[in-house]
Amino acid sequence: MGGLCASPQLQKVIKVVAGGSLRIESVLSGVREAPREAELIAVHDGARPFASPRLLEEVIRKAAQCGAAAPAIPVKDTVKRAGGAVVEETLNRSDLFFVQTPQVFDAALLRGALEQALAAGEAPTDDCATVERLGMKVALTVGSDYNFKITTPLDLVLAGAVLEEGGFLADRTGV
Repeated sequence: MGGLCASPQLQKVIKVVAGGSLRIESVLSGVREAPREAELIAVHDGARPFASPRLLEEVIRKAAQCGAAAPAIPVKDTVKRAGGAVVEETLNRSDLFFVQTPQVFDAALLRGALEQALAAGEAPTDDCATVERLGMKVALTVGSDYNFKITTPLDLVLAGAVLEEGGFLADRTGV
C-alpha cells in the first residue's frame, strides 16, 4: 500500500494505513498510527480538495486553545424536519451550520472518543460527534464555500469550474 504514495511530489506523506469498513474504523486506524507525542490531530476528507492553508491554520489555532475545532459555514437554505414526506418542523437556520473538515482535536481526546464510540457500536458521520458525545464542546471557525465536499456528479462539475476560475487560489495567499 505504501506504493500509492511513492511519488516524489508527495513528500509530506509519512505513513499509509489500511482503512476499515466503517468511516470510524478508518479514522481510528490513522489516529492509532499518529506519533504518541502528537498534541493535535487533524482529520480531513480527501473529497475536500480546496481547503486552504489559512483555513487549516485557523482551525489548528482554535483547537490548540479549546481542544476541538472545525470550520463551518452558515446554512443559507431553509431546513425542515420531516417524517413520511410531511413537514414536522421548520428549524431556525440562524443556529445551523454546515461543518467542514479539517476537524482538529487534542490527540488524546480524539483517540479516546473514537475508541469509545467504536466500542458503543456508533457510526458517526464526522469526528466532532465522537467528542460531543463525551460532553465536550467543539469550537467553530470560519469555513469557506470553496471547501465543499465532492460527492455527487454536480459537485464534480462545480469543482471543475472552481479549478478553471481559480478563485480558490485567493484563499491560499498570505500564508
